[in-house]
Amino acid sequence: MTSASHDHHDPAAVAALLDDTTTWAVVGLSGNPDRTAYRIAALLQQRGKRIVPVHPSAPTVLGEQGYATLADIPFAVDVVDVFRRSEDAGAVADEAVAIGARGVWFQLGVIDEDAFERTTAAGLTMVMDTCPAIEWGRRGE
Repeated sequence: MTSASHDHHDPAAVAALLDDTTTWAVVGLSGNPDRTAYRIAALLQQRGKRIVPVHPSAPTVLGEQGYATLADIPFAVDVVDVFRRSEDAGAVADEAVAIGARGVWFQLGVIDEDAFERTTAAGLTMVMDTCPAIEWGRRGE
């Protein structure tokens, strides 16, 4: 593993996003309980996070009102959690910067080096290519 890949889930960045945030917009979250996004959103709720589904059809998921885009969310978002293919994720990271989110989390397998550079240069905390469930597990939580 290269040192650059370690930077993508730096323990301090992971801790900042997992421990010091409340509201997580989950991009790609639908009402399908078989999807990873659904399971992770449920875990985030169990850990005390408020989840905000972001999906083109804006479904209500896990009791939370959905929104079609990040820009449609009428309140502050701490973390934008991205369940999209790598080629689509960079645009979501740019939207996260535009709405003033504090951080961006690209899920396991979602990698966009340019988006990582843009997002962190804009002052956001970013974690890439990992999952909250994995990181909580690493910490023994």
